[in-house]
Amino acid sequence: MIHSTCTDGLAEIVLDAPQRLNAVDAEALHELVESVGRAEADGARALLLRGEGKGFCAGRDIAGVDPREDDVIGFLGGPVTDAMRALADLPIPTFAAVHGACLGVGLGLALACDVVYTAEDAKLGSPFKNLGATLDSGGHWLLAERLGTHRAMDLIITGDLITGADAVQAGLFSRAVPSADLLDFTRERARAAASGPTGAFLASKRLLARIRDERLGFWDVLDLENRAQADLCDTDDYREGFAAFQQKRQPRFTGGR
Repeated sequence: MIHSTCTDGLAEIVLDAPQRLNAVDAEALHELVESVGRAEADGARALLLRGEGKGFCAGRDIAGVDPREDDVIGFLGGPVTDAMRALADLPIPTFAAVHGACLGVGLGLALACDVVYTAEDAKLGSPFKNLGATLDSGGHWLLAERLGTHRAMDLIITGDLITGADAVQAGLFSRAVPSADLLDFTRERARAAASGPTGAFLASKRLLARIRDERLGFWDVLDLENRAQADLCDTDDYREGFAAFQQKRQPRFTGGR
């Protein structure tokens, strides 16, 4: 279900159950967490998450789930949250390449990544009204934060899906590209990140997470930026960046601190 590789500093994790649009169960999510941990242990400097086949991830695999016996809290608060935290806490840039269906847990996995590139015709949203279920995996936060509560409720009540192009235009995710170009486009940028100053990227990742979670004001963020920059002054990559600029050459970053 989950395949992973690590080449030249770029880890690639693939959701590989195309016959069910990469819908995930607890076992697949545990495998995802293990793959993320393995990427860090292997020294990856960037990570790309993608889905095989016609879609990114259609959410939870409910084919064999009996709602009368389902431990919803155990599933959402356990393997789903664990997988999202593993991606969000990974101290390197993480990219999601989203095509086709990106729903429910799939939307949460994309949301947990730092950068999300979508196919223009990808389908995102909350089509769960026919199940008597609601949006989960952080979807309410995403829609309310980026679209406002009225538009969020409209999408939830109608079950309408939005395209990747519309999602990017609305500020939900990073960029939309033609479906045929998505994987190459995302890999190119993930590889560039892997060869970049990953310590500086991590500083920004942590700062943006604090802005999101703590609702920090301008002056608080300014102070944190100053402190982060001061910390980076002592890193190999910071010194290399300055030396390369002064010597009019391309920098050779190593991620060293």
